[in-house]
Amino acid sequence: MKGVLSRIGIGSATVDTILPTDTVRAGDSVRAEVHVEGGTTDQEVDAVYFALETEYKSDEGSKDAIIDQWQLTEPFTIEAGEERRFETTIDVPRETPVTTRSTAVEIETGLDISMAVDPGDADYVEVEPTRRTQAVFDALASLGFSLHASSCAATAGSLFTTSTTFVQEFEFRPENGEFAGEVDEVEVVPVFGDDGLAVYVEVDRSAGLLSEVTDADERHTKLTVDAADPEAVEPRLAAAIRDLR
Repeated sequence: MKGVLSRIGIGSATVDTILPTDTVRAGDSVRAEVHVEGGTTDQEVDAVYFALETEYKSDEGSKDAIIDQWQLTEPFTIEAGEERRFETTIDVPRETPVTTRSTAVEIETGLDISMAVDPGDADYVEVEPTRRTQAVFDALASLGFSLHASSCAATAGSLFTTSTTFVQEFEFRPENGEFAGEVDEVEVVPVFGDDGLAVYVEVDRSAGLLSEVTDADERHTKLTVDAADPEAVEPRLAAAIRDLR
């Protein structure tokens, strides 16, 4: 009877991932410890697996997105009441969205158990931008802009050439400086590729950079960011905004 119950999740093994911090940076790695505790009966675990997940908007509504997924272990048996611990390194891809009020990212840990409900654990993490993306944000702050909103949306039919199914757009508004009273909003979309970071920039267009190509006008440009140096990015960004306003 215990074996039957464990197949529907009652008395089954459990898994818990312990992170040293709930804040990570896109493009960096973080150490983690995985605790697996046996249930009321022995169970065959095919694998301990991870998935890094978020959501994005599409024409069909909100969709779940797996940013990355990987397997931690080979098959093993977890005996009733047994405790096992595994150490691992979680690599956070550059493309991982920055967490904001509208964007959440979670690390899901699961046990792959045949013919049973897979036990799982979900940990929400705060994701900081890559250092190059942060340089863009810092440059915008120096120019008097502050972040107003952000969203993740599907790339299908958009301006971007990327292998990912979605990108994240950030909307900044000027509070002081040269562009206060001159532009309403600057939208930026970081896109990562083999050559590094490309940042698409647009000023004031209501449709936004995530609109379809058929709706796009010429009021956008693209900057390549080679290093995490806000002082190098700022004059180029300022020049682009002047040209686009």
